[in-house]
Amino acid sequence: MTDGVTIDRHKDLGGVGCPMNMVYAKVELAKMAPGQILSLVLDDGPPINNVPASVEKEGHEVIGKRRLDNGAWRVLIRKGAGR
Repeated sequence: MTDGVTIDRHKDLGGVGCPMNMVYAKVELAKMAPGQILSLVLDDGPPINNVPASVEKEGHEVIGKRRLDNGAWRVLIRKGAGR
């Protein structure tokens, strides 16, 4: 799924429920420069439904989502400018 994209940070949020998974995602994004890529692992259900939509509302870009063999999801997020 990376298709030549460099992953700058990775955070496994499997088992972390809402809203804490979004809090942890925001903490990771805050450590990054605009344009860098964050890879998140999220559980199916509310986490995969809520976190990508929330980061997009905050000005970041979801550049990929892929279901993993264990049922979780890997999401790639490009940090937006100004956040």
